[in-house]
Amino acid sequence: MKNTLKKVLLASTVLAVSAGVLAGCGNLSGDKQKSKSKEKDGATTLLMYRVGEKPTNYDELMTEINKTMKEKIGAELNVQYIGWGDYQKKMSVITSSGEDYDIAFADSYVNTAQKGAYKDLTELAPKYAKETYENLDPTYIEGNKVDGKLYAIPVNANVYAQQMMTFDKELLDKYKLDISGIKTLADAEPLLEVIKEKEPNVVPFPAFKDIRLGDFDYVYDVNVPLGIDIKGDQKKIVNPYADSDRMIQDLKDMHLLYSKKYIHQDAATSDEIYRLDDKTWFARTETQGPFDYGDTILTRAAGRELVSVPLTTPLKNNAQMFVANWVVSNTSKNAEKALEAINLINTDKDLMTTMVFGLEGKGWEKVGEDRMKTLKGYDASAKVIGGAWMTGDNNNLYLDEKITDEMVKERDENIEKAERSPLLGFNFNAESVKTEISNISNVTAQYKSGLSTGTLNPDEKLPEFNKKLEEAGLKKVQEEMQKQFDEFIKGK
Repeated sequence: MKNTLKKVLLASTVLAVSAGVLAGCGNLSGDKQKSKSKEKDGATTLLMYRVGEKPTNYDELMTEINKTMKEKIGAELNVQYIGWGDYQKKMSVITSSGEDYDIAFADSYVNTAQKGAYKDLTELAPKYAKETYENLDPTYIEGNKVDGKLYAIPVNANVYAQQMMTFDKELLDKYKLDISGIKTLADAEPLLEVIKEKEPNVVPFPAFKDIRLGDFDYVYDVNVPLGIDIKGDQKKIVNPYADSDRMIQDLKDMHLLYSKKYIHQDAATSDEIYRLDDKTWFARTETQGPFDYGDTILTRAAGRELVSVPLTTPLKNNAQMFVANWVVSNTSKNAEKALEAINLINTDKDLMTTMVFGLEGKGWEKVGEDRMKTLKGYDASAKVIGGAWMTGDNNNLYLDEKITDEMVKERDENIEKAERSPLLGFNFNAESVKTEISNISNVTAQYKSGLSTGTLNPDEKLPEFNKKLEEAGLKKVQEEMQKQFDEFIKGK
């Protein structure tokens, strides 16, 4: 569900960041200065790498941002953009070459930190980014420690995630359909049947290649199917495709929906994203977190009312901890000043809102003491530095005028209540099983999309899939994970 996830992450920019922010950009773009930090008009210029597309009003935005930066901390930012499709590769080259830069949006955080590419912030962050550090949900700090050390300033945003089944309310109302009893994918079958019969131009339930199923937390990633069944034994590393009855049932439910043609028949191979704002779908799975304020963000992004029911447990896990991390390069000669810049973004409300919503008076304007509204000039795809989910503390934004105090209170209560994954803070060292992990990932690539979208019959294909996983070395990896996880638990 790669494209959908990107939309949802963008949506969590506190009302109104569209998928355009994530458009790919093949070339590095920004202020074409030398890479090294330098003095400019008495201010330190800090080189920052961001993923995404350079805004069309870059110069105007940076003039406003750097005015605040220079005034408050004696520094300026030189923001360089690298497109989504190129970011991983180019940042790998930048870090491995030892290039002198200051700040970057982290890629492959744990692995890159273990290679020594990032500055150890364990002692520096509480001193030079004090307010930001203290405002972080403690889970972020715990989850981002690598071998006991902190190498990132995480973006304080959707600290937990939950899989939802989301519906077009207009169609629910039109056919008087009730979603209150839906707890599983199979529960939605009668509703999907109605839409299939009466709305021939609407796909009842588009399933994306990367769709996430089950209450399951993976140790390594979804391509190495080993982890914890959140509703099972939380001390045991298992294979969800063999050991989780709930996951297997989800796969069977998906195949049932596929066989009845509620799911588009090319789901396993199609790159069709079924945009939120297109009236081409009835129900879909979406990921939500606390700063989505229920269905508020999705409704805004879709341009029509959407309503959702939960399919999984709200979970704080490592995946959420690593969604958006800002790191300081180990090559930086201005680490303290870099942290001051990160801290300013996370604590100056006007600065942060300008980065996320554009220039005040053009992209947004204040409404009352702590609220704002977007203006006609707001353009999330071209006239902002980046989405809130990847920029800074989401509490450090003027709230959209539609967000009520009650919604904020509920958000904070939900954060407190969200379950913590037992894997939180556990970083698996895969050095001794690198070959097996590569082999397992190759096997998973052959089956995962087909099974998850319902295209393949799990009764027929799961035995075959699990046999190939074993041949690829799954048991060896599982034993190594269990050994390290047991040691992690003992050390807590």
